[in-house]
Amino acid sequence: MPNSWRECEWGDIATLEYGRSLRGYQEAEGRFRVYGTNGPIGWHDEPLCTHPGVIIGRKGAYRGVHYSPEPFFVIDTAFYLEPKEDMDLRWAYYCLLTYDINSMDSGSAIPSTSRDAFYRLRVRVPTKRQQGAIACILGALDDKIQLNRRMNHTLEAMARAIFKSWFVDFNPVHAKAEGRDPGLPARVADLFPDSFDDSDLGEIPRGWPVIALGTKIKTTKGRSYRSSELLDSDTALVTLKSFARGGGYRPDGLKSYVGTYKTDQVVEPGELVIACTDVTQAAQVVGRPAIVRASHRFTTLVASLDTLIVRPSAADLTRAYLYFLGGTHAFASHTYAYTTGTTVLHLAKEAVPSFRFAQPSQELVKVFDHMANPVLQRVAAAATENDIIAGMRDALLPKLISGELRVPDAERILGRCV
Repeated sequence: MPNSWRECEWGDIATLEYGRSLRGYQEAEGRFRVYGTNGPIGWHDEPLCTHPGVIIGRKGAYRGVHYSPEPFFVIDTAFYLEPKEDMDLRWAYYCLLTYDINSMDSGSAIPSTSRDAFYRLRVRVPTKRQQGAIACILGALDDKIQLNRRMNHTLEAMARAIFKSWFVDFNPVHAKAEGRDPGLPARVADLFPDSFDDSDLGEIPRGWPVIALGTKIKTTKGRSYRSSELLDSDTALVTLKSFARGGGYRPDGLKSYVGTYKTDQVVEPGELVIACTDVTQAAQVVGRPAIVRASHRFTTLVASLDTLIVRPSAADLTRAYLYFLGGTHAFASHTYAYTTGTTVLHLAKEAVPSFRFAQPSQELVKVFDHMANPVLQRVAAAATENDIIAGMRDALLPKLISGELRVPDAERILGRCV
């Protein structure tokens, strides 16, 4: 520990303040974030804590540590940190990430964080200037991760908006039918018809047939496994936890696997998978699509039983088209209608193949694919970069917090100054 640092207990430098009960925060549109034991959960029009700060989970089997750069509200399942002395609260956040908060149990029926146990924790406190430097280094890495996430969200939202305009709302067809300029290059506009046909799906562009998805895809159910097969390996299962709520891919959901599998159950980077089960009460995962990314930890990825691999079997549909089709409200509603169960939802085998839609021409799908594929590749590249940055942050964090790695050395490693 550097000579300028001092050692004390957390109770000497801060208190844990209780959150308050609050209703309606999930639907509210206030300016201040509402935090619970596991992070942001809504909005409110007034803050409980009037400065940036640290939120520490109070109740639940898993209790997290979170940082808010703005004033915020905390509900009664969490604490917020109130300093007794001048300190950099972002440093405090990173420092608290090095503790096992979930081990500080009060012993009540519901797992909950003990304030007394927290106050007795030993902490090494740098000078305020050093706190700021440590927070700046680690914060720069987290800020880059957040920037990449926002960029990915924007890029995918743009591609999703184009898909909806062309293939769900049929805006170019409406424009041409009404004699308006569809606002597209002539070569693209010419690929859209200028009138509609009636169908059992409603009005659809003239000449676009209504087909069942099963006629254009091949589906492969993932591998059933035993817990004894989840051992260290260079092979991993793509599991239910690999799906983000609402759709999208989570690389932290992979599980190391040593069992057997069939060749067609191997998932290649860039392939499309759909969740077959769901434990969320709002059905935010079942039937939702994700595009699998390459892993720096595993050489082979295998679909688990909770996962359905969807592969195009015809040249007139592409992975990108299928991914955005799977993200539409119509597809989500259709697959939800084919689920059974209460606590755990299960997707019926016929759910995905039976989905019917108006199929555009192969030429138009190719135009969309040429636009969407670079977007998806950029999203995947930024997500991979985030994995690397997160690994660097996780390696630096305990060394900086303990004083093992000095700030100038960390600055030199990162090639940046604070």
